[in-house]
Amino acid sequence: MGFYFAQLLTGLANASSLFLIASGLSIIFGVTRIVNFAHGSLYMVGAYLAYTLVSAMDLGAFGFWLGVLVAAAIVGLIGLLIEMTILRRIYHAPELFQLVATFGVLLIFQDATLAIWGAQDLLGPRAPGLDGALRIMGEPIPEYDLALIAIGPLVLLGIWLLFRKTRWGVLVRAATQDREMVAALGVNQAWLFSATFVLGAFLAGLGGALQIPRETVSLQMDLSVIGEAFVIVVIGGMGSVTGAYVAAVLISVLNAFAILIFPQVSIVLPFIVMAIVLTLRPHGLFGAAGSEHGAPTEPEQPLRLMGEKGMMILFAAMAVFALSPVIVGDFTTVLLVDVMVATLFAVSLHFMMGIGGMVSFGHAAYFGIGAYAAAMMVKQLGIGMLPTIFLAPAVAGAGALFFGWFCVRLSGVYLAMLTLAAAQILWGITFQWQQFTGGDDGIVGVWPAGWASSDKVYFYLAFVCCIGGIWFLRRAAHSPFGYTLRGIRDSRTRAEAIGVDSRFHQWMGFTLAGAVAGLAGTIFAFSKGSVFPDSLGIAQSIDGLIMVLLGGIHALAGPILGAGVFVMIEDWVTRLAYWRVIFGIIILVVVLLAPDGIAGGINRLFARIRAVRKGGTA
Repeated sequence: MGFYFAQLLTGLANASSLFLIASGLSIIFGVTRIVNFAHGSLYMVGAYLAYTLVSAMDLGAFGFWLGVLVAAAIVGLIGLLIEMTILRRIYHAPELFQLVATFGVLLIFQDATLAIWGAQDLLGPRAPGLDGALRIMGEPIPEYDLALIAIGPLVLLGIWLLFRKTRWGVLVRAATQDREMVAALGVNQAWLFSATFVLGAFLAGLGGALQIPRETVSLQMDLSVIGEAFVIVVIGGMGSVTGAYVAAVLISVLNAFAILIFPQVSIVLPFIVMAIVLTLRPHGLFGAAGSEHGAPTEPEQPLRLMGEKGMMILFAAMAVFALSPVIVGDFTTVLLVDVMVATLFAVSLHFMMGIGGMVSFGHAAYFGIGAYAAAMMVKQLGIGMLPTIFLAPAVAGAGALFFGWFCVRLSGVYLAMLTLAAAQILWGITFQWQQFTGGDDGIVGVWPAGWASSDKVYFYLAFVCCIGGIWFLRRAAHSPFGYTLRGIRDSRTRAEAIGVDSRFHQWMGFTLAGAVAGLAGTIFAFSKGSVFPDSLGIAQSIDGLIMVLLGGIHALAGPILGAGVFVMIEDWVTRLAYWRVIFGIIILVVVLLAPDGIAGGINRLFARIRAVRKGGTA
């Protein structure tokens, strides 16, 4: 009995650590409506700063706790700098642009941290006075864990008092409910948002600083914690600090016992719990209706068929692209296949988001299903390459059909997080099921058939498949089905009032996008000759989001342009030292200067040229 009680205390200690970062994330979203992907970076920087300060001061217990608080305060100031220089400019941009902007900040922080502290993991000092253990029910319990168990509720109480007993807290709660009304009353929203962001950053830094006696400080801390933090915020309900604490306790305690009972499921347990909670309570445990929506979306521009000049330019570009293997070398030919795969994947995601209005953080699930289905058909079932190219996307479509049935019942951030949960559950299955999927070793030797083994021949096979998939989605976007999806996206209430089954149409759109993503995964598997669990990972999904937003979500040509630019830039910058900071700056420049993407920028340029010509003619 004592052993299980010790596990419970360990879970509660972990819950306090997770609550600190999740509460900051929840507060920031509740007021600013920004889904801050860089929140994990603030947590990581807090740990590094605390390590440096505590090691430098060496003043016993006073120096340790002073170093922790100073580190958290510095992180709060860093958060203020981020908010004033970057986020303040995009508060009224769609939530996806905000997410991608914070991802760019995350990349910059990763390389900045590497440059300052190096790549080696750092072992922090123990907390003076709390470096021993107490025996409870016969089991040794670290004293520092008991301190953390107390710190979590104390921070929760402090946040409650701040929001309930101060004028600033009342304004923050009012802004959470109705930002426009707060602005109409003369409240300076800019400084209110800044103060909120500072508080959220401080809590993230405090969470990281308090971890230095419990784990090594490393460059992987940001990405390892941000997924769980998002899960906790969503389970608790977006914007609910109390919900974040309850969710942190729920996840941490379940995980503490799952490691003992069923350790294989522990890596995806938070996402399984989130999927169950969102299926039963679409707004989380303590979330309110409407809490799923982020920043207000911009009015959509109507999709129009490309004009005659545009079609001529498109066909000329396709002809040049098709002839490129004759001119370039084998390495560039392989790179061009990567461009086509990325383009098809981005177009499928754009169809779901831009046409269907369904934001996905886990679209890589269907890319990975297609890739794994192709690999298994060839290696385990002995099916030929051509039949596999037709069958594997159908398997991906079936996966999208299953998960889509649950996902389309939600909207906004909750829908996006449920798609992420589906992708992470599938990733966990492929990672753990060694006998069937190869686990972390993947499946290798998935090469094209002999007649297509040449890089140039496979290029043309991929060209036909990818162009065919893009053309198919383009026709679907301009079909009655596509316009029905747009109508549901713009106003579900009006669409349902005229008899449209909105959920069914979104479900079919979700499935169609998943099947085409599966085709991209199939082409990818044969191109690389192997497939690994990373093909279903969060990074693959984020890459797709960046491609769509770089190109422009309001134009059908956007994901095509975005994917091409993304792959080329990635191929270039990854050869350089500190490539993440370069990539992050490029992302921020595009988001801040061209929020409608490359396609929108080109349209504005042509419009300006036409205006100048008309002015000259007049």
